[in-house]
Amino acid sequence: MVAIVDSGSTKSDWVILDDFKKVFLKTETIGFNPNFINRELIVPEIEKNSSLILVRNSITKIFFYGSGCGVKKNCETIEEELKKIFTKAEVVVKEDLMAAAYAAYGGKPAVVCILGTGSNSCYFDGENLKIKLPSLGFLIGDEGSGSAIGKQLVRRYFMQKLPSDLLAEFEQHYTLTVEDALQNMYHSPRPNAYLADFNKFVIERKDHPYLKDMVYKEMKDFFEYQVIPYEESKEAEINFIGSIAYYYEDILRSVAEELHLTVGHVVQKPIESLVDYHIKYIL
Repeated sequence: MVAIVDSGSTKSDWVILDDFKKVFLKTETIGFNPNFINRELIVPEIEKNSSLILVRNSITKIFFYGSGCGVKKNCETIEEELKKIFTKAEVVVKEDLMAAAYAAYGGKPAVVCILGTGSNSCYFDGENLKIKLPSLGFLIGDEGSGSAIGKQLVRRYFMQKLPSDLLAEFEQHYTLTVEDALQNMYHSPRPNAYLADFNKFVIERKDHPYLKDMVYKEMKDFFEYQVIPYEESKEAEINFIGSIAYYYEDILRSVAEELHLTVGHVVQKPIESLVDYHIKYIL
């Protein structure tokens, strides 16, 4: 059996293929971004998934694509922890941009972007991945991402910038104190996922002029920092992977139109396309 895993900072999608390249199992775990999660939690989190434990000795190869895995040390961490459970498997760990490139590939070169809990971008010509820009994480990067939008909402709430109607609704949904926010942002294992979770509030009200403008500015920052530096973006399609791109697609396309750029595919969950790519080109 072969496991294909697409892991973000919030959750991981797993697909297990049998020996005939047919889907045997689909399941989820939390996200395993080595920049945030303590490596000692990886094995226990996988062990919580009874379906994976049942097939662990039958899996002979794992293709793991994860956020935070653009650094060799992080790839080694993931590989070492996975091998503790899947003892008979060869483990291949690559960064999430490679999964996005595979999933978004439609037969022609494109700029490929991830907009989920975090954000990232690359250029994929069908064979080679060009990464021109570093991923700086949620503290000084991740423009347009779920964590960036959540950060804006929380900041504006505490700094008394929300209009009265949104303020009232926010306080109905959350009993948020400065102490709680700081604790979760600075002392929890996944602060970026904590901030991204506030998008539930924004998405439900994304047509509100104030929030629409807030998201628009974040998306514009994303294009300016992570897309426009690629010269290819002037001519090539710009394809997106991730829930944030999916839920704010209309705003995303409006920003692209203003900047005279072309948005192609927007895919919420890349795992299905990623599996198809592996079946067609890799396995």
